[in-house]
This record gives sequence, structure tokens and C-alpha cells, in this order.
Amino acid sequence: MIRPDGYNLWLSYEAPGTSDAEDYAALLNTIVVEQGSDILTSAAEELECALPLLCGSAYTGTVRRSRKTGSPAGLLICPYGQLPEKIKEYTGLGNIPSGDGFRIISLSEEDFPRILITSRTDKGVLYGTFAFLRILQQGLPVTTLSVTDSPKITWRMLDHWDNPDGSIERGYAGKSLWKWEDLPRTVSPRYTDYARACAGIGLNGTVLNNVNAAPEIITAPYLEKIQVLAAIFRRYGITVFLSVNFASPMLLGNIPTADPLNPQVRQWWKDKADEIYRYIPDFGGFLVKADSEGQAGPYAYGRNHADGANMLAAALSPHGGIVIWRAFVYGQGENDRAKKAYADFKPLDGKFAANAAVQVKNGPIDFQPREPVHPLFGGMEHTTLFMELQAAQEYLGQEKHIVYLAPMWKEILDFDVNGGTGEICTVGQIISSENNAAQNGFSGIAAVANTGSDSTWCGSLFHPANWYAFGRLAWDYTLDSEAVAREWTSCTWGTDPEITKQILFILMHSWNACVDYMTPLGLHHIMKYAHHYGPDPACDERTREDWKPRYYHRADKTGLGFDRSRTGSRAADQYRKHVADTFNDIRTCPEKYLLWFHHVPWQYVLKSGRTLKDELAFRYERGVHEAEELEESWKKLAGKVPGSIPAEAYESVTRKLACQTESARGWRDVCVPYFMKFAEDKTQ
Repeated sequence: MIRPDGYNLWLSYEAPGTSDAEDYAALLNTIVVEQGSDILTSAAEELECALPLLCGSAYTGTVRRSRKTGSPAGLLICPYGQLPEKIKEYTGLGNIPSGDGFRIISLSEEDFPRILITSRTDKGVLYGTFAFLRILQQGLPVTTLSVTDSPKITWRMLDHWDNPDGSIERGYAGKSLWKWEDLPRTVSPRYTDYARACAGIGLNGTVLNNVNAAPEIITAPYLEKIQVLAAIFRRYGITVFLSVNFASPMLLGNIPTADPLNPQVRQWWKDKADEIYRYIPDFGGFLVKADSEGQAGPYAYGRNHADGANMLAAALSPHGGIVIWRAFVYGQGENDRAKKAYADFKPLDGKFAANAAVQVKNGPIDFQPREPVHPLFGGMEHTTLFMELQAAQEYLGQEKHIVYLAPMWKEILDFDVNGGTGEICTVGQIISSENNAAQNGFSGIAAVANTGSDSTWCGSLFHPANWYAFGRLAWDYTLDSEAVAREWTSCTWGTDPEITKQILFILMHSWNACVDYMTPLGLHHIMKYAHHYGPDPACDERTREDWKPRYYHRADKTGLGFDRSRTGSRAADQYRKHVADTFNDIRTCPEKYLLWFHHVPWQYVLKSGRTLKDELAFRYERGVHEAEELEESWKKLAGKVPGSIPAEAYESVTRKLACQTESARGWRDVCVPYFMKFAEDKTQ
């Protein structure tokens, strides 16, 4: 039964069913975990926690920690290098994946373990252990297992926009997880539980602080605190990264400049990197936001982004660290915000250091309910690109709306930048280790975290689904979003068929609903100023044009939408030719992006046979209906209270969905009359 506070996330380890639990208990009576590292100890501890819960009262087994593989076991967890030769020969394990990949196999010989989990690395063994527990949580058979799995992306990271004062920028689940005022003396047990949850879905990196970085995060008092966190996370294969302020040499070092080509500045960063690695020998590197939204950067000194990134890369290189340089820039000398990042970074393709990556958001604006893919993914063929997603629903109802984001992420990851001509080249392939264009030996994907001090971790019982989905897609971007939703549901809520059915309906229909009731047909950025919750298409305040909703929708009596075709800003031409041609032509542009790329006449007829005016009203109304369906689907589980779902947990979700439905009506009631004023304007 799920805990009312949801604290255990997908590690609740509820027994899947009586017969399954009894079968597991009989099979897993003796578990041997080879020892030799803290990571292997973490694997043993997870089994000790999970198996009594998964196998129920019939379980009388033990987890034996060994330094030498010996007697037969129901389950043997062992690095490949420590396996007895007779097991290697019998199983044919020579094709075990390299790196952090793993094998899980069932064996039939009586003097061999009945189930074996192995990997070439200790981290791979840990990932295999969690994968095996996930199999048990879903009530799947384990007597005929043959699982080979490995991550397709090197760095799978959460970016925390947490500040030293405990606040979280765009955070909707309480205060920061990191209690800086208590560290290093007092260590919260949540740090270990956070690491367990991340490792359980294959994440291996965490950026602890906000990209709008407070410079003091890399001073000695904070490094002493971070050292403690790094030691906890290391036991689960998680590497610590930090966001840094580009102006740190001026703010911390009393140097009059932050010019990346200045020898004194370069030496300061080298010395700072040396200091950080003395505290944290396996430190991952720096994440940088520069020349964006007021943050300092190399432009002030007549330098470019590659100059800035390469300076930091040089400081980190002796230690094996990397620099991740964000491409989120806009506003300087560009008539279309969507074009700015490409304009700045495309000319620098191939000029970044081997240990530098450019981190690009999934779309060219800013985590909207739906965006086309960012053109840089097809535009920088000689640079290591990381993708940046956002699990925090900044523009999608925040913690008040339940929106499962895996379908959105899959739309981007599966996008073919060649547009279906010639060899398929998906965004997932571009950011993966398999097809890393720069051949620098690493790849990456990150999500802006939705975690906080809330008892549910993410603001509701449903919102952790996005944390989970990100981890699973970061491990394997080819996974199906519904299959991931089914996994999360089983691991979090149990395997009751009716509960699973209704939760899957809510998850798999929530994103389409959100797009319909917020920004249908390619509308974007029409939320309220600053906090980005709720509709405000009429907003025309403040001085920055590219922060105003009217800048993006451009409604007038002739039509609606931002013309990014060749008759407008020409942003469509930042894509590879076939995609550019498709987006440029109003007849071939996918309708889901129509108002993103075109200023469409109100009487233009869409595929439905409705005019734009009527289709827009239809989509907003449909969004309300879809939100109501989510609410009704949850109400069908009322009979499960107080059984599989505690009353407190049930009511908390009920309130969220009721709020979402009411908000959907609010979006319709604001946006439709506002846009209809233009559509029905008959003045000449």
C-alpha cells in the first residue's frame, strides 16, 4: 500500500501479489553479494531493505556479503571480474556490455546460482540490482531471465536550481533538499534516500546549485559541506557537479577582470579547480550560464562562448573534469528570440575543447508545453551536445497540475533532424554515446529537478513520475513513454489492475490535455508575467519585448501566430533543409507547430475542416473536457479507499485534479474571448 506521503517513491517495494511473493521467497532464500567497494555494499543494503517487503512474510532468506564467491545461491550479485571461470564458461558471459551495462540471467545447473547479476563495473552491478528489484516489483517471472542492458548516454544528470538560502528557483515542492546551514555536522537521511532514488533509475550526476550561481558555492566553507554530500552520493555511483558564476575571479579573487584570455584569470580558475579536487577527488565539473539574463560572461571582454568554456575546460582537464556550457541565450541584436542561440553557437561548432559540452534546451524558447526541437541539435555536428529538459513544470501548471512529460520528451528525442530524407538521425542519437558527433568519449542529458523538502519530494504523489521518466529515458531514450509510465505505476502504487488502468489513463492523456487548454496549435509563452502560472495573452507590460506574451502570439485582425517562415524571421531556415522546407510551408507545417512558424489567417482551413478561429476555440474546449476526464478517471478509484490507496493519499490527488480542471476552464475563459476579439474584428 502506498504511503500517504509518497516518501518512498518508486522504492516502496510493495509485494506484487501473494503467489508472486511466495515464488520469489522460495527462489531467493540465499543471496550472495560480492564485496569490495562501497557501491557493492549499497547493493547489498538495498536487497536487505527490499526483499522482505517484496517477498512477504514467507521470506526467511538472508543477504550474505562475501569477498569470495562460494556456495550456491538463489541470487548471486558479482562483478564480472570476480566470477568463477566455470560460471563464465557455462553462461557465455563474454558479451557482457562494457561500462555500466549489466547482465541478469537465470541459470539451470544446480551447483550454480539460480539468478546471476553481473557487470564489468561496480556501478553496473548496482544498476543491475535495481533493475532486478524493478522486475520483482512488477510481478514478472524470474526463472527465465536473460536481460542485457546498458546506458545509451554517459552523463545522466539532475540540475538543481537550489540557492544557498534554501530557496529553489522555479521550485514548487518546498525548500531545498540541501540543508547548508546544518552541513557538514548534521547529515539528513534524505541525502541517502535521494541518492538511492537516483541510482534506482540510472542517474549518475547531480548539479547541486542554481545556474544563476551564487559565487560562494566554490569557497572553502561550502566545499567542506559538499564534500560530505559527495561521499554519500559516491556510494550510489553519483558524481557531484557545481554551477559556477563566470565573474567569480572578480567576486572572490579581487581580480579586476573575468576575461577568459587573461592569464591571471586563467590561473585563478586553475587554482580553484585544484582546490575543489582536493575536497572532492571525483568532482565532475562545472555547469555555466553566461551572458544570459544578466549573468556575467565572455561577451563583456569581446570574447565568445568557446573562449569562456575552453578556459574552464583547461582548468578541469588535468583532473578529468568537464565543463557544460549552457546555450540558453537571447535578446542581444536578434529580431526573434528563437533564433539567438543558433546564431551565437553555430559559428563556434568544432571550436570547443574536447572536455567541453554545449547544453541545449529541448526547444528554442524556454520549456513551453510544446516546442519544436531546438535547431542546434541538427546544426552543431562537431560539438558535444547535452540536452536540457525540465522536470519542474514551470510553464505546465507547476505542482498544481498533473502532467506526465515523457510523451513530450519522446517527441523531441525521436525527432529526425533530416526530416525523413536519407539516413535517419534522431535527436536521441545525436546526444547519445553511440553517435556522439564530437567523438570526445562522453555524452549527456540533464533535467531541471522538481525535488524539494515536501514529503512527496516533488509536490504531489504524481509529480515524481517525471523524475522517474527522466531517469529511465536518460538511460535508454528509445523506451516507450507508456511502458515507463507502467513501470512507475507498478513500482509506486502496486500492481492492482484497476489502479494501474486509471493511473495510466491520467498519465498518458495529461500532456495532450495541457497543450490543448494552455497553448494549442503552436501558441507559446502566453503565461502570466514572471511566475508563469495561468493565462495572460494580453500582457504587454515591462520593457523587454521578448518577455511579453503579445510578442509571441502576435494576434491581430489578420490572423494569429509568429511568422518564422522565409517571409518572416526565417527561423525555419535554422533547421536542416528538408525540415526547414516542411516548417516553412504553411501547407506542410505540422499543425502542432503551426502558430509557432506562421502568422495564420483566421479563416485558414485546417485538416479538421474548421477555420483557425473555430479550431482554436475547439482545442481550448477539448482541453477542458480532457482535464475533466482525468478527474473522472481518478474518481473511479474511490472504491479503493481505504484499501490499496489510503484516504489521505486519495484526497490529495483529488484536490490536484480538481484544481487542474478549474484552471483549464480559466485558460479557456481567458484565451478564447481574447483571441476572438481579433478574429471578429471587421475594421479595415
